[in-house]
Amino acid sequence: MLVAAAVCPCPPLLVPEVAAGAAAELEPLRAACAEAVAALLAAGPELIVVVGTGPEAEVWTEGGVGSLHRYGVGRVVRLPSGGVDGPELAPALTIGAWLLEQAGAAVPTHACAVPADSPAARMAGLGEGLAGLADRVGLLVMGDGSARRSLKAPGYLDGRAEEYDGAVARALGSADLAALAGLDAGLAAELLAEGRAPWQVLAGAAEGTGLTARLTYQDAPYGVGYFVASWG
Repeated sequence: MLVAAAVCPCPPLLVPEVAAGAAAELEPLRAACAEAVAALLAAGPELIVVVGTGPEAEVWTEGGVGSLHRYGVGRVVRLPSGGVDGPELAPALTIGAWLLEQAGAAVPTHACAVPADSPAARMAGLGEGLAGLADRVGLLVMGDGSARRSLKAPGYLDGRAEEYDGAVARALGSADLAALAGLDAGLAAELLAEGRAPWQVLAGAAEGTGLTARLTYQDAPYGVGYFVASWG
């Protein structure tokens, strides 16, 4: 059963060594993520599952290694309680593993990558399945909002992006499962909002749990919508 979840964005710039001279600009976001992960661990999960987008559906149950070399940083991070080696994690999951490493997590941890275009119903079913993996399951849900929030955003400005991200923020901050489940995959793709599928996994996992939520960060630095929320 799902007992807690932390929702965080997954920009590589969360890692100070990757951000380099710009590290201070994301310190409020970094601190909010650390707080959310700490709350997740404090809930006492027996198993944590990191969920994020990836090029294909894939699961890691025996450990996994994420490389930061692609960002010019010569280090790797590993899922807690995994082996020294393991299959390479998708980039979003790598940032999740880094957050858990920073928190000193020692809880058995799996990871699950979902394609950004995954159907909502499939994500709901996946979430239900993940919630049933142990008596006390925690999710670390990694995903960004629209990457079209400004003229300098990765996808340039789209006038629909701010309204979309606002709806996502309200849903994540109020544990509105129906709103998350109803996010349109086509619109999310047009707005480059890759968090849509992971958020719908969370909605499926939280069904029937009565969890409450608190949104602790909402902003769009660099023209990308970032949200941090704690569910418990």
